[in-house]
Amino acid sequence: MDKNILKITILLFVIVFFNSNISYAYIGPGMGGGFIAATIGIFLAIFAALFGILWFPLKRLLNKFKKKEINQDIDKSKDDNKNNYK
Repeated sequence: MDKNILKITILLFVIVFFNSNISYAYIGPGMGGGFIAATIGIFLAIFAALFGILWFPLKRLLNKFKKKEINQDIDKSKDDNKNNYK
């Protein structure tokens, strides 16, 4: 049953894909360039949005851990200094 559905799907895809009609249309270089620029712009906008959503909270989390390490190092150095003066 599944093989028959797969065969029918592939056959329909081939028929639709290779059944072309004449369109009598011309896309000039300006329209083609605009389409390419718009497509690249959309992908860059999606990438920038994902970058902003993921990177900035991650950066904040990393800075939080770094501050904890620095504070622990400072506390240790203060304890070491107290022990040295005794």
